[in-house]
Amino acid sequence: MSKPRLQFHWFLPTYGDSRYIVGGGHGLPAGAAAGSRPATIDYLTQIARSAEQLGYVGALTPTGAWCEDAWIVDAMLAEATETFKFLIAIRPGLISPTLAAQMAASFQRYSQGRLLLNVVVGGEPHEQRSYGDHSAKEERYERADEFLHILRELWTRTNVTFHGQYYQIENATLPSRPDPLPPLYIGGSSSGAGPVTAKHIDVYLTWGEPTPAVVEKITRIRRLAAQEGRQVRFGIRLHVITRDTAEAAWAEANRLLSALDPETIRSVQAGLAKSEGEGQKRMLALHQGSTLNLEIEPNLWAGFGLVRGGAGTALVGSHAEVAEKIKAYAELGIEEFILSGVPHLEEAYWFAEGVLPRLKAAGLWRHPQQPEVEGGDGLEAETEALVDIPFSPAASRRASVVSSLRQTA
Repeated sequence: MSKPRLQFHWFLPTYGDSRYIVGGGHGLPAGAAAGSRPATIDYLTQIARSAEQLGYVGALTPTGAWCEDAWIVDAMLAEATETFKFLIAIRPGLISPTLAAQMAASFQRYSQGRLLLNVVVGGEPHEQRSYGDHSAKEERYERADEFLHILRELWTRTNVTFHGQYYQIENATLPSRPDPLPPLYIGGSSSGAGPVTAKHIDVYLTWGEPTPAVVEKITRIRRLAAQEGRQVRFGIRLHVITRDTAEAAWAEANRLLSALDPETIRSVQAGLAKSEGEGQKRMLALHQGSTLNLEIEPNLWAGFGLVRGGAGTALVGSHAEVAEKIKAYAELGIEEFILSGVPHLEEAYWFAEGVLPRLKAAGLWRHPQQPEVEGGDGLEAETEALVDIPFSPAASRRASVVSSLRQTA
């Protein structure tokens, strides 16, 4: 059996960036996130263009009252990139499914197929209410089920009428359909996430919990999807601190930790404790607000979650150790990795230049701009060296060299 080809995505900090952990996210109010590097389009463009050259497939863009709007930002960044994809949130209940389907089709058309969609059902009651949504958590998953059904129908049919508990749609149609259809992603540890994933989702995401919890999720979602006659791919959302040596990586983790004062930790943890999200509760349980024993399993560190909502764990270690940890996740069935680190520009380089070549040597990764060659015309072998170092003059010249090779083949 062939090895899985892993995909790596980066993250766009549309709330600001820093050399330290920036707060914000699940359970925290607007204005909670801030950084010494403002989230300007120029800076976000730097991150996106660097990530594209380094070999990341695309980037997750957060959603919520504490950051800039993902659709607007990514539409602007699509103009500054060529192949880079954007994982943008769809929030059932905050937008009409017909309008969401139309927006996705337009983005897909004008970006030439570079849209990925992250379904965010919502787990923070105060934030949902600020958008005018007063539904209960269980209702939000039921509504998402109807929403995604209508979305898929509009992408594949010329006329859609739907009468459900939450949506009444009459003779809906789109001026154009997305081509290709944007893959749907979702993350959720609540019981309601399973049936929605099994029926509609392409990639199920987990946060970086200890291995037994990740295995349990993968097993459960696979079983539910099989009952629907479907298969689901799996991904994981993590931060990363990777350096030439383990000592250097842990020194960086300790530097980040030393900047967190106890009062800030207590304040953030009080806000996050209000979250209804099962995943957020699991993140909090990993450290319980304490700075002690943050390495919850080898090379998995829970320090980010002390002052940040959402994904709270990081891979920490030497490039070789982080590569081995990723291989272990791949053996569990994880195929996509959504990573981040602070600052997001520099940390993208640390991972891409230190870890990706090791995964390439193991046959687990290839630069997404390296062409897939069918029929054994020899071009793959001849161009492989061009992306051994993901960001290099050779990599940037790849397209012209490949074209020349094809002309002489």
